[in-house]
Amino acid sequence: MRGMTRKAVIGAAVALAATGCTEDSSQDHELARQQSGYDRLTAAQPAERMSYSPTRATINYWIETWDEPDKLAYVYLQAGNGKLVGYYIFKGLPVSYCASLTPTYRWERHGSNSSRVPAPAMDGVYYTGGGSCQTYYGRDATTDSYLEYTVGTGISALIYEQPLPRQDIEPLGFTQVEDVPR
Repeated sequence: MRGMTRKAVIGAAVALAATGCTEDSSQDHELARQQSGYDRLTAAQPAERMSYSPTRATINYWIETWDEPDKLAYVYLQAGNGKLVGYYIFKGLPVSYCASLTPTYRWERHGSNSSRVPAPAMDGVYYTGGGSCQTYYGRDATTDSYLEYTVGTGISALIYEQPLPRQDIEPLGFTQVEDVPR
């Protein structure tokens, strides 16, 4: 029994010594240098503390603004030259195709390893991951019709909770500003 314990201790010591003999890779050296630089800089220049967070206040304002069923969103599309192309009125905020109610991935175990693999979307099909994040969809304010638009290639979307005070902009959807109560 004593001989087996001694052999186990010697074996563990040899294993530890062998792992200590392996050279660090250049990547290990770079990671250590990066961490050392970060540690030195944060010690010399620690992050300040805030007594008030305007970012949190703005996020809470967004929540307060849109935390209302069927609140109208006025979406104006703007061309690259700054001119407004037209507008949609949505019931609720428009949603990007990249938004999902379920995770877009799942974890699969392979022995002691796990890997991230695509998960099927709500419609039962798989998407490439990049998706079409520039495409948005939603419900028309008065007809409940499905509406979709794409931003990019010179088109930007401006979203408001009230209509702009301009009469020269054409509706792109079914609902006009005059069709909804203010």
